[in-house]
Amino acid sequence: MAQQHTPSGHEKIETSNVLMIVLILVAVAFGGLVEIVPLFFQRSTTQPVEGLKPYTPLQLAGRDIYIREGCYNCHSQMVRPFRAEALRYGQLSVAGESVYDHPFQWGSKRTGPDLHRVGGKYSDEWHRTHLINPRDLVPESNMPAYPWLVTGQVDPADMAPRMKALQRLGVPYTDAEIAAAGEAVKGKAEIDALIAYLQVLGTARK
Repeated sequence: MAQQHTPSGHEKIETSNVLMIVLILVAVAFGGLVEIVPLFFQRSTTQPVEGLKPYTPLQLAGRDIYIREGCYNCHSQMVRPFRAEALRYGQLSVAGESVYDHPFQWGSKRTGPDLHRVGGKYSDEWHRTHLINPRDLVPESNMPAYPWLVTGQVDPADMAPRMKALQRLGVPYTDAEIAAAGEAVKGKAEIDALIAYLQVLGTARK
């Protein structure tokens, strides 16, 4: 009568689906911690670059509109560490430029160009025309038009709660700035806010 073989050692791991899955999860979790945890203690990833300022109320409202309209689905905000990227878009992105962004907008999907260094590249009027109908400026563009931003108004009542939430996350807004936020955006159209946001992108390091 043949003796039954009992797996042991490495063979036991390879022949047990449950054990293999558990050990893979442990290895991935450990590797992830080793890679991610040190980033929370590196100055280059946790401290703002010199010259970086929190968004003004109007810029912050524009950022919210940028997210609401799904602009991040087609435009990244990360100039990657490649020579071709720098030649096309400008100075490489660093984490310290995004410490006040919650959530950050780096991304990886590009249907349209990267926008991290778009601030100051075009005039306000260029952006206004482009947002209302992109094909007036770029005939081959497949970007949708956003004419409703002209009539949409920024709600002043929304600003203080948003800035208060960001203050709790570490963005250095003062109580006085938060109190005055509503007045700063009063009467502003959504297109004005979005343009203000676009015009500040990537300007801290220029």
